[in-house]
Amino acid sequence: MMTQDAVDLVRGSLFEVLAIAGPVLLIALVVGLFFGVLQTVMQIQDTTVAMVPRLIVVGLALVLLLPWMAQRLVDYSRDLILDIPAVVSGKGSP
Repeated sequence: MMTQDAVDLVRGSLFEVLAIAGPVLLIALVVGLFFGVLQTVMQIQDTTVAMVPRLIVVGLALVLLLPWMAQRLVDYSRDLILDIPAVVSGKGSP
């Protein structure tokens, strides 16, 4: 295994993590920002006002996006496992 192969594996893994977790994190960010602005405008200092809706929306997003997330993870894992012989033999990815 060459150094570049290891770098490519790590880069691909990080990209997949960002692609899988990104939508849920973005939804949490938008909902949290919306309720944070709403709290500021209404001058409410209770942290549960922003936390409960964010948990509910993130839970719904996970339920809706879980099939896509699982399929993407399975596809990446399958490609990674199928590339093992080429990487170990030193020929790189096909």
